[in-house]
Amino acid sequence: MKLEILDAEFFNAADYFVDRHIREGREDKIAVLCEDRQITYGNLGGEVNRFGNALLSSGIRMGDRVAMLMLDTEIYPFVFFGSIKAGAVPICLNTLMRPKDYLYFLNDSRARVLVVDEALYANITKIKPQLKFLEQIIVITAGQTDAMAYDAFVWDQSTFLEPALTCPDDACFWLYSSGSTGKPKGTVHLQHDMLFSVETYGKQVLKVKEEDICFSAAKLFFAYGLGNGIYFPFSVGATTVLMPERPTPESVYNAIAQFQPTLFFGVPTLYGAMLAQEGRVNGVRLCVSAGEALPADIFHRWKDRFHVDILDGIGSTEIVHIYISNRVENIRPGSTGLIVPGYEAKIVDNNLKELAQGDIGTLLIKGDSTAAYYWNKHEKTKESMMGEWFNTDDKFFVDDQGYYYYVGRSNDMLKVGGIWVSPIEVEACLIGHPSVLECAVVPGQDEENLVKPSAYIVLNKNYSPSEKLEREIKTYVKKELAHYKFPRWIHFVEELPKTATGKVKRFELKKVEENKKQSA
Repeated sequence: MKLEILDAEFFNAADYFVDRHIREGREDKIAVLCEDRQITYGNLGGEVNRFGNALLSSGIRMGDRVAMLMLDTEIYPFVFFGSIKAGAVPICLNTLMRPKDYLYFLNDSRARVLVVDEALYANITKIKPQLKFLEQIIVITAGQTDAMAYDAFVWDQSTFLEPALTCPDDACFWLYSSGSTGKPKGTVHLQHDMLFSVETYGKQVLKVKEEDICFSAAKLFFAYGLGNGIYFPFSVGATTVLMPERPTPESVYNAIAQFQPTLFFGVPTLYGAMLAQEGRVNGVRLCVSAGEALPADIFHRWKDRFHVDILDGIGSTEIVHIYISNRVENIRPGSTGLIVPGYEAKIVDNNLKELAQGDIGTLLIKGDSTAAYYWNKHEKTKESMMGEWFNTDDKFFVDDQGYYYYVGRSNDMLKVGGIWVSPIEVEACLIGHPSVLECAVVPGQDEENLVKPSAYIVLNKNYSPSEKLEREIKTYVKKELAHYKFPRWIHFVEELPKTATGKVKRFELKKVEENKKQSA
């Protein structure tokens, strides 16, 4: 699939996602709902222009980076699209990191400007002396700080701005990988990448329309949330609900009750937690899940309780959004779904030779939303971005009807008794036990140094850890799966270590297992 705009001399994503709606008569249509505030597309366009003009007035030039350490409010799209319209490159930063992480992000990216919410500003004050390239900090604040206030920065700026003369292949925005497999990488996306995702997943799978109200519990700072909460709704003139607070089951249920969204986007962990509490999803016509594989048990319990489908899919920071997904008309619980139109996939062995149907291998994806490169990571770029193909490093197999099944990251697979075991399969089975709220399976070693599955489990309320429950869970898995797949060790924990995107940090649990072995 090729976009027509790829042949255009100029294309600016902000013009397409914001200004186009004003030209087409949607100036008074509500673009953003946040707390008690409503922002129309006309308001949005004016505020985007004010921020873009403020950047230009402060000396920002085409290609300069603007870091965004911001909560999900209406100011997020002002800054994101205002930067793009001015020709600058916004970088969406994870709001749940630590000062040392922001030191890395800001120095690695060489961002000249940082826009930061007051609630997050303390993370920056601690590292100011070590910031090598940052020239200006703009704080979204209701009070006084030692930096420029956002309102003062845009105060006297014009609400008119011509879009920068960027081309379809210019840098548009960055996302840092979540770091679930190590150090985050600056992933550089181009002006046309969001539009490609809209034309493929957004229109052909999600089928988003102007009447929709989109609510993403997944935050805007990572790829899944950015599409759900900004460029999918803005692609068709729909409305987005932005929620600055943490997405707990209570806060999500409250937001759904207040705003009545039609499309809801979450992650498997959140769906499981919501099922454990009282609440309603009135008005929601469709739910979407990504981030990790959605267990079939959660799908069925959600469908039985709310009578609403969850479309499970998989995407990545590098591909910008979802490239394999279930369809409304043909959902297969437990499967990741079918390839999204516009993308291509193949499953290969360690020598990059394509495997036969049903064989487990590494998934390669081809599609024109793939990032151009990793910033200052030349070797990693060559390793992962192989010409037109991107190596996801995810293990999959595909059945005779073209449905893809996720079995784990390449370095997550367990070899037990000479046979490969997918931690995802064992986790999906464990979730089916009524006591299990969340779980993660990693390799452990027995007294003979042989690898066996080790499970870390967060229990549902009304269940307490006990040897009896441990035996019961092991027996349950033995009945459901081949005997060698059952977890030899079960560790009941209060919570699992996760990235801000909701992915379990299995590498941290692996370290726990390694430390146990060394101290034994």
